[in-house]
Amino acid sequence: MALNQINKLTWVVETILNAGKISFEELNQKWMEAIDFSGGEELLKRTFHKWRYNILDTFGLEIECEKGGEYRYSINNIEDLKDGGIEMWLLETFSVSNALIGSKAIKNRIILESVPSGLKYLEPILQAMKENRMIHITYYNYWREDSREHYLIPLCVKLFRQRWYLVGRVWTTGFTAVFSLDRIHDFRKSSHTFEYPKNFDAQSFFNGCYGVILDNQQKVTKVELKVSASQANYLRDLPIHSSQIEQERNDEFSIFMLEVRPTYDFQQEILRYGDQAEVLQPLWLRQQIAEQVQRMYKKYMK
Repeated sequence: MALNQINKLTWVVETILNAGKISFEELNQKWMEAIDFSGGEELLKRTFHKWRYNILDTFGLEIECEKGGEYRYSINNIEDLKDGGIEMWLLETFSVSNALIGSKAIKNRIILESVPSGLKYLEPILQAMKENRMIHITYYNYWREDSREHYLIPLCVKLFRQRWYLVGRVWTTGFTAVFSLDRIHDFRKSSHTFEYPKNFDAQSFFNGCYGVILDNQQKVTKVELKVSASQANYLRDLPIHSSQIEQERNDEFSIFMLEVRPTYDFQQEILRYGDQAEVLQPLWLRQQIAEQVQRMYKKYMK
């Protein structure tokens, strides 16, 4: 389905959601007023009904019509959209896209973040995954400071902090590793196919992970985090991890409980909050954070 078509489907979903319930006549009027999408032309009823099925297929959302009265349309299963699911991500992404499409007149007042160049490999990797085809990549490793070729089974991809990552199983060793797409220097799809491993589950693979760093030595641990009242507001709106629960709240601080693997990237996230966050439990993690703070302090006291 063309990009422009998904934008139109998203517009329909947003319009119905914002209205709660809306008749076809009201929807058509709003459509004609949305010049950037409609060009001022009417929305044909048969086109709308076709889009209803496309919306179900793309987002998993059911648009139903009242049995009588004004015969208004509504979405009856919006709660089925799951955080972290592809349907929710698509809807949110194209909602932003639609807002930008309608804001070209003020484009000099809209500042966006740049996305790493690895996006050019996302589509061919997804295609290889759909076809169960092996892939060849040339990958640059920061730690070794060199590029090496890898022959992989592409298992899944993950988006984290505006970067796409590939989880691939090395054919020769069976070792499963994570590769950042912006560090892939060359890509080639193989003619050989593979059978997707039945014992691999993408969600379970990243179970307890804050981001994309995997460390089997770090077990999923209950982390107790004390956060200042002002910083706690941000954590409520944007949780650090899906397991986050607020256990205590008062005028001075909140205590959050998370079940995560306290890997390097998670520890860096805690340090990012400075003196606004404090690890209470486990004690070994509290000590590790304290040691890092001490090392930072010594650097600045030189």
